[in-house]
Amino acid sequence: MAAIGAVGAGGPVNAPQSAHAAPGPKILHAAPNGSGESCTTTRPCSPQAARDVARTIDGRDVRVELADGTYELSEPLKLVAADSGRDGHTVTWAAARGARPVLSGGRALTGWDKGADGTWTAAVPEGVTPRQLFVDGERAVRARGEACAAGTCDATKTGMTGATATGIDRWQRPTGAEAVIKVRWRDYHCRITGVEGDNLTFAQPCWTNSASGTNRTGPAWDSTTVDSARYSGVAYFENARELLDKPGEFVWDARERTVTYLPRKGENMRHARVLTPVTEQLMVVDGARDLRVQGIGFAYAAYGQPSTDEGYAGTQAGLTLTGASGPVDHAGRHYTKPSAALTVRGGRHVSVTGAEFTHLGGAGVVLEAGTKDTSVTRSRFTDLSSGAVYVGDTEPKPASELAGERNTVAYNTIRRTGVEYTDAVGVWAGYEAGLTVDHNTLDDLPYSGISVGWGWNQPEARESVLRDNRITDNRITNVMRVEHAQHDGGAIYTQGAQPGTVVSGNYINRSAYGNTERDGNGIYLDEQSSYIRVEGNVITRIGYKWVSNWADYGIRNQATGNWTDTDTPALTGTGSTMEDNHTKLDRLPPEALAVAARSGAHKEAAEQLRPDLARSGTASQSSTDGAAPAAYATDGDTSTDTRTLSEAGAWWQVDLGDVRRVGQVEVWNNASMTTSGFDVRLAKDADFADATTVHVDGRSLRPTLLDTDTEARYIRIKLTGTGRVALSHVLVHPART
Repeated sequence: MAAIGAVGAGGPVNAPQSAHAAPGPKILHAAPNGSGESCTTTRPCSPQAARDVARTIDGRDVRVELADGTYELSEPLKLVAADSGRDGHTVTWAAARGARPVLSGGRALTGWDKGADGTWTAAVPEGVTPRQLFVDGERAVRARGEACAAGTCDATKTGMTGATATGIDRWQRPTGAEAVIKVRWRDYHCRITGVEGDNLTFAQPCWTNSASGTNRTGPAWDSTTVDSARYSGVAYFENARELLDKPGEFVWDARERTVTYLPRKGENMRHARVLTPVTEQLMVVDGARDLRVQGIGFAYAAYGQPSTDEGYAGTQAGLTLTGASGPVDHAGRHYTKPSAALTVRGGRHVSVTGAEFTHLGGAGVVLEAGTKDTSVTRSRFTDLSSGAVYVGDTEPKPASELAGERNTVAYNTIRRTGVEYTDAVGVWAGYEAGLTVDHNTLDDLPYSGISVGWGWNQPEARESVLRDNRITDNRITNVMRVEHAQHDGGAIYTQGAQPGTVVSGNYINRSAYGNTERDGNGIYLDEQSSYIRVEGNVITRIGYKWVSNWADYGIRNQATGNWTDTDTPALTGTGSTMEDNHTKLDRLPPEALAVAARSGAHKEAAEQLRPDLARSGTASQSSTDGAAPAAYATDGDTSTDTRTLSEAGAWWQVDLGDVRRVGQVEVWNNASMTTSGFDVRLAKDADFADATTVHVDGRSLRPTLLDTDTEARYIRIKLTGTGRVALSHVLVHPART
């Protein structure tokens, strides 16, 4: 006789009737044209109806499957506490098998008429403000002009001069245009409201919030306002009909309610699909838990604030100062995050995976208001006006229910974000604890890649909930792009005391590379950054320091076991240390290449360094000013500078010791960007009689790259006029074989 519970041919014997398998998930089907409440494959419902039906289902998992197609939303899909998984179950919103559903906030603009000048114009419906335009999926550019230097466009607390010199006083409708201004790490977009003679006024409170004296930002912030000494002029004015002169540009006329566009080659406006973002948020998860979002696309979400009188008064990392008044605060408590396509407020155990965020007027995802144990993973972000992912809030000591804890941003691909608001970062986190930012790939970003922490060195922020964050195994390339003029950042940027925080295994290549000043870092432990361990990262081709901890009020940071092609001064912070780092490399060893290959969302090889023939050469210069010898340009360290006296034809040179075939010369200017207007001469003989000469107009960058294929022993950098030669680094690479 078989024992009770033994398995026979027909299955378990004498199994109790209560041991039935748990029911599978209840699947509800939604489609772009769905209706009713059946939510079946043959009679799908709308996403809103599927949500309402899901609320009635108890005792099992629920899965809402979205069919292929575009879901045009006039308001966000809102998921609240009632839409949570209950009693240990989950609610999943997912793409149906093989489908690519997209939640869209876009509105099509049709009825285009061709003008005699080759432009096309379409009427815009009421309630629509086209700040962005996408033609057949490609972003158009708001028509923009040239830069206006501070000497002409002189900004004050009340406005700006320059209307006459720029021609703005002759524009048909100047009050539809905006000034775009970049000061250090800050970005400002304010609309013109009036022209009187040579003077311009701007929308309020945008201009006041962009100027000094609000007492609503940190004390140092007044040094980076539009009316500060750091202001160098307007980057460009945009959105005026008179500026529409390049294919791919458009202008929005609010008075006539029209958009005018100059097509790119091959675009046919009679058949093109033209979309402008209208709906500001596409999905809002508010107080829900045990919720999953899988494989859904988010596109054409709007960000309305910059088109209002609030404008865009950038403070840092894509956050802005808003409101005509507010409390005195120096720790950034009351800054405003950008609008996002997907916002999670107070979520618990929410996961977003396999999503795609593209063609957005604002940010991708915001996790805020005490969201915990929530993740954004294996998703793609590209062509966003603002940043990709914002995690947490700006209150240093929140109530426990409002604290951001144990959230994860991992295995995402983030490319070409910050397209419009260039101060935005790829991933931002405020006062977070237990945050993991892991194995993300970030590329082609205008400012910093990953920014974790807030509060600078303000007294009210020195002790906060920040702690135990992990920034690990990310691949960050081509960030702090020089053409966007955003300075004082890094591929990885931190703020605040955050005990237990680790920055490790990251591969950083080309941060602020080709810079116009000595600025931009690899890993930037800014201001009060404290108790952070920087270990086992690979950091190459950096505009300034591979690791920066300049403030003496940073405490007990450690940098150890990192690989880099330069060197940097010791960490300044109290009790901070640098030890066992592999610096001044001109080739990455196998262990560094392995770290780089493991980084990011997808395996990808590192960009190997090129051998430097100048390292073993003998450097000399026409004269030496102070303690700035010629050898500082060949010591493998971009933080040390050579300097000659000011003299006609001043020069610096290196003798390679033998004739070599040279493939490229890198010339890195010094800290003050001194070297300007020079020849690079390559010769076999010391008299340079047989020299090959390449001339460089203007200042050398960090670096200026000169490709050649020349046999040479001597490389000389010689001014063509009078002045100094001052260099931080000169590398001579052999020709590729």
